[in-house]
Amino acid sequence: MAQEPLVEKRVFQLPRFTTQSGRTLKDVRIGWESYGRLNADKSNAVLICHFFSGTSHAAGRYAASDAEAGYWDAIIGPGKAIDTDRWFVLSSDTLVNLNTGDPRVTTTGPASLDPETGRAYGPDFPVVTIADFVAVQKALVESLGITRLAMVAGPSMGSLQTYEWAVSHPEMVGKAMAVIGAAEADAQLIGWLDVWSAPIRLDPNWNGGAYYDGAPPEAGLARALTAMTLQANHGDWVNATFGRRPAVEGTDPASALSARFQVQSVLDNAGELRARLCDANHFLYLAKANQLFVAGGRSLEDAMQRLRAPLLVISHPRDLVFPEAMVLRTVEAARAAGRVVTHLNIEGKRGHLDGVMSMKQAEGAIRAFLEG
Repeated sequence: MAQEPLVEKRVFQLPRFTTQSGRTLKDVRIGWESYGRLNADKSNAVLICHFFSGTSHAAGRYAASDAEAGYWDAIIGPGKAIDTDRWFVLSSDTLVNLNTGDPRVTTTGPASLDPETGRAYGPDFPVVTIADFVAVQKALVESLGITRLAMVAGPSMGSLQTYEWAVSHPEMVGKAMAVIGAAEADAQLIGWLDVWSAPIRLDPNWNGGAYYDGAPPEAGLARALTAMTLQANHGDWVNATFGRRPAVEGTDPASALSARFQVQSVLDNAGELRARLCDANHFLYLAKANQLFVAGGRSLEDAMQRLRAPLLVISHPRDLVFPEAMVLRTVEAARAAGRVVTHLNIEGKRGHLDGVMSMKQAEGAIRAFLEG
């Protein structure tokens, strides 16, 4: 097995980009990275799309001293399921990426400066969709001379982008691997995304999204991240990890309203730390893009009729974000349309997050699907 090289982060720029809503943005920028080499006829490209709170960092390390590798490093790299000795793998930050405080993230969104005014867009930034994310990715892919992707894949919000690619650009997608996601957002997901977003809107510092000249709504964002994190983890993991232990040993949570359980304290602390690297408006814009999602802007049945790529659908039967019934609606619609579909369940106590953290168990199926 070849030694894994370090990853280089790059920036892709579009002088002008027109959103699905008809707004034209200038100087649109996203970060991207790649693993492996593009072959002479540019036929070995695999695109990885990231999840809601993720970035382009799907595999490898930026520096040898990095404590952790990219989120799908278990399946992307030399000799792994998506073998970078054979495949050229690329991944990009989405528009309105959540992680605006990460120095390695480049993304255009409401926190960006509007070239026309020199001030942050704030709430004047247009509503963007999963289709907009894909349109920018398509421009990046085409800038590299790639006309067809061997596979598009991604977990959670990355699976939404995968379906959008396969339905809107069927001629460019050889295969599609959708992990812990579905081809449309149903009413339950729309409602939960609103629950995640509510603490931001209730934070007085949010100010309708116009907060870039003052204090950001960090408290509301922290609580939003806490709600998101809790739902992304199944109760099996939460109960096994925290139980009913108090936040402070020897302090009974019944002793005062301020006395807490460990699970409350740990989740809140994690949310507060994460909020320092994120932007509240970007969270809201991401939530809106997910709520609006139907692959190709069509009904589920029409979308599956347009899809041509063979599908590998990987899900968790106890996923609380994309419940099994929601995933199965997509699988059944694809099969009813005569599509080639392989459906695989993964295991683990995390639930939804097992589609990010426990993918090694699916490496045999992924390798066979990609290379078959």
